[in-house]
Amino acid sequence: MSREQAAAAMEQQARACARMAAGLYADLLVRAAADVRAGGPCATVIRGYEDAPVDALVSVRLLGGVHALVLTGAAPELARYYPSAGGAYRPRDADACWAAFRDIVAGSPGPLRQWLRRPPQTNEVGRANLLLTGLLYALGERGALPVRLVELGASGGLNLRADRFRVEADGFAWGPADSPVRLPDAWRGPVPGWLRDAAGAYPEVTVVERLGCDPDPLDPADPADALALRAYLWPEHTARATRLAGALELAGRLPARVEASGAADFLAGVDPRPGTLTVIWHSVMRQYVPADEWRRVSAEIDRLAGGGAPVAHVSFEPGRADPARFQLRVRLDDRPERLLADAHPHGLPAWLP
Repeated sequence: MSREQAAAAMEQQARACARMAAGLYADLLVRAAADVRAGGPCATVIRGYEDAPVDALVSVRLLGGVHALVLTGAAPELARYYPSAGGAYRPRDADACWAAFRDIVAGSPGPLRQWLRRPPQTNEVGRANLLLTGLLYALGERGALPVRLVELGASGGLNLRADRFRVEADGFAWGPADSPVRLPDAWRGPVPGWLRDAAGAYPEVTVVERLGCDPDPLDPADPADALALRAYLWPEHTARATRLAGALELAGRLPARVEASGAADFLAGVDPRPGTLTVIWHSVMRQYVPADEWRRVSAEIDRLAGGGAPVAHVSFEPGRADPARFQLRVRLDDRPERLLADAHPHGLPAWLP
């Protein structure tokens, strides 16, 4: 039953990959599930992890470990099918791709089992589209103030540099024209009038502090951590990889601090600062925080919101009534929260709710 549970989880992840335009991974996982049931190399590598809960994403860890081998040149035959390594994948390649994948799994059990111990982490740069929308909304309401960016679940802290990204939509652009990170086609349908107004009024943002937390933070300057961020992107999502590469470059010249801490303990050490706008933001991380800790996070946000200095809480998370609907919500000080936009889970595009 343990193998069957692991195989079923792989098939579930395969369906998710198919929905997210990742046909390569969808096809590989269907075959990996059969390999697990048959006691093949995939079963050998994941031994001891068969009963892990679905949200542990063991199959994603396995795929990430293999992708790291591809990206570092250790799997040249498989790289032929990985767009992230200059290859190409077509459905007719499924059997040949699987044979190359299975050979790598069979030949690299040690490195791949190391990856099974690494929680999947991405630092999805496209979600900055929504975070910046929330920031500009807050500035439009509060006026010109220096900004403190405070991110929960910051991973490598790449989105703590979001004010240096370039956002583009039909007839709309905001951010440095020479930014190495471009977020094109940011909106489906009209860009909200209030966003156009705020972007025109605040073409630049003065950020005086960039501070975040993560239980297991990554260092963009560390080659191993940068590889992890690259490996956990799906190989067919080359636009995401381009954005990540630009964000890693930007991180090399724009400092930010990410503390190894849970969100509640971290916020307990943050105080409002008169004369600045403290922006607490997070994107697609709440589901990983236990309910009791999130209650503490909410209490800390309430404390900061009532602290007498401007505070904005900007969240881009799955919807509360419909988890498949990803929503941007903003709360200013102790005002009621406002739903501003819906968006693709990776942040591009956004649209009016």
